[in-house]
Amino acid sequence: MERKNNLEEILEFNREFVEKKEYEKYNTTKYPDKKIAIVSCMDTRLTELLPKAMNLKNGDAKIIKNAGGAVVHPFGSAMRSLIICIYEFDINEIFIIGHYDCGVSNIDTGKIVDKMVRRGIPSNTLDIISKSGIEVNDWVHGFDCVRDSVIESVEIVKTHPLVPADVIVHGLIIDPETGKIDVVVDGFKTK
Repeated sequence: MERKNNLEEILEFNREFVEKKEYEKYNTTKYPDKKIAIVSCMDTRLTELLPKAMNLKNGDAKIIKNAGGAVVHPFGSAMRSLIICIYEFDINEIFIIGHYDCGVSNIDTGKIVDKMVRRGIPSNTLDIISKSGIEVNDWVHGFDCVRDSVIESVEIVKTHPLVPADVIVHGLIIDPETGKIDVVVDGFKTK
């Protein structure tokens, strides 16, 4: 028997989900009840663990996920999302949440680039990108220390010229096995 692909399985499940009106228990507005935004890693271990460990339910927070849970550029997509959260959704508290055992920490960028080439990305494409001012090895590099990454992300957000002074920015690290949260930056103490 041939196995269904992921899209077929998802669509089949979704039809039943909608028919049985299972969505009703998740209904909320686009405005987060707790007026918080979270930048967190895309790690699969955090999908359900992070909200549960923080006592968050659907509708409580805006959650922005990316590799490493970092704000790496003051005008990148994570920061853009936070700015929209502040001004469009009345966010007044931001949590930057890294995690222990992060796959982006100490990533071997050379291996990533090698995998790109093996999967069909022409070497000259990498050269063209490099000549345009973007060094792919640096671009895919994560960080060496999760604590330092969280502190750097908090600083980028706190000192951003479009973030008002009344927005509180915290830095946390979660254990992806237990859900225990360690405070790296308490935004109330560093205002």
